[in-house]
Amino acid sequence: MHFGLFMMPLHPPYRAFADAYDRDIAQIVLADRLGFREVWVGEHLTERWENAPAPDLLLAQALALTKNVRLGTGVTLLALHNPVYLAHRLAMLDHMARGRFQWGIGGGGIPTDLSLLGLDHSNPVAVRARSAEVLDVVLKLWESDGRFTYHGKFFDIDTPVFDPVKERGYYMKPYQRPHPPIAVAASTPKSTSMRQAGERGWIPMSSSLLSRTYLGDHWRLVEDGATSAGRPAKRSEWRIARDVLVGPTPAVARERARAVLGRNYLEHQHPNRRGTVQMGDAAECVDKIHQLYEESGGFGGLLSITTDSDDAGWDHESLRLLMEQVAPRVAHLN
Repeated sequence: MHFGLFMMPLHPPYRAFADAYDRDIAQIVLADRLGFREVWVGEHLTERWENAPAPDLLLAQALALTKNVRLGTGVTLLALHNPVYLAHRLAMLDHMARGRFQWGIGGGGIPTDLSLLGLDHSNPVAVRARSAEVLDVVLKLWESDGRFTYHGKFFDIDTPVFDPVKERGYYMKPYQRPHPPIAVAASTPKSTSMRQAGERGWIPMSSSLLSRTYLGDHWRLVEDGATSAGRPAKRSEWRIARDVLVGPTPAVARERARAVLGRNYLEHQHPNRRGTVQMGDAAECVDKIHQLYEESGGFGGLLSITTDSDDAGWDHESLRLLMEQVAPRVAHLN
């Protein structure tokens, strides 16, 4: 089993933007040093608690300060983007990452994100269709040679042919060919994204918002999609995101969880979090990860949701304990 971070990111509204981003970067740098395999950074335009409207900027800064950890969007909200501009930004970031970039994708966005860009959030069918078209354009643009034209419901595209004399025209392709690894995240039990991940051989990621009782349903969707496409479904690719807070003692872990996770879910997300938090000392967390592994049928990566406590030392200590005292004791779960 490998470990990663899923950075929504979560910051209380009183945290200054610059301070919040400094905290995110510090956690990513620490994750690289501790041996986390990957970090995913979320995207929202109007969500004050999750204040990362341009995650690629945060990833670009983190690239310069890390050596091994893979960095990805978690996720790019496809409906919010112009596909030509998105294809260029991601391809450029992929070159900067030299193979360490992973592209997480998702449909739509929260209603206020969509409204900000003049999109009708009351029509989810249209939002999904726009998301699918954005993805289709990006992938086909990256695959294209010569002139590229696309006439869809939402976008009409006709690229200028590259002129080798003037060195001008469409030319930008990703560093990783045909494209960076693609991951899809889902938080609903019957998400079509999980089936799509299986069909296309993409990385499936189950959100921390999904109750553990539905994890098996997610994997069955991945298997169904893979079977329909005649490809194997690999549990080693499946990532599950959970709130993980490791403390030096069970009592300290619970106290910190109430202060940090409790604040987030009481003031921000408000869902029923039953069964999604893995907290305690190292021994307790090992037991809970084993239980999660058995209940789900097995998975390859655990993504810890990052936190923002008023004492940043709590967050860093949790990450260190997770990698130094928990990870070695669940490494056999593969």
